[in-house]
Amino acid sequence: MNYVTAVVMQFTTNNVESVTVKARGKFISRAVDVAEVATKRFLEGQAEISNISTNSEEFTTPEGKRIRVSSIELTVKKKH
Repeated sequence: MNYVTAVVMQFTTNNVESVTVKARGKFISRAVDVAEVATKRFLEGQAEISNISTNSEEFTTPEGKRIRVSSIELTVKKKH
C-alpha cells in the first residue's frame, strides 16, 4: 500500500504527467498490483496504464552460475 500511496501522491501533490513503476523477478506481481490499484481505485478516470515494457537480464552468481531475471516497467499516465 505504501507504493500505491507514493504513486497517487506524485499525481495529486507533485502534479506530474506520468509515473513509471519498475520491478524485477518475484516482485513483478507487486508492481502490477500497485499500478492497477492506483488507476482503478484511487485515480479512477484520472490516470491509466499507458505502456508496459518487459525485459530480462542475465547475471552470473558468485558461484559462477548464470541466471536470468525478468523485469517490467509500467507507465501510469494522466488522462487528458
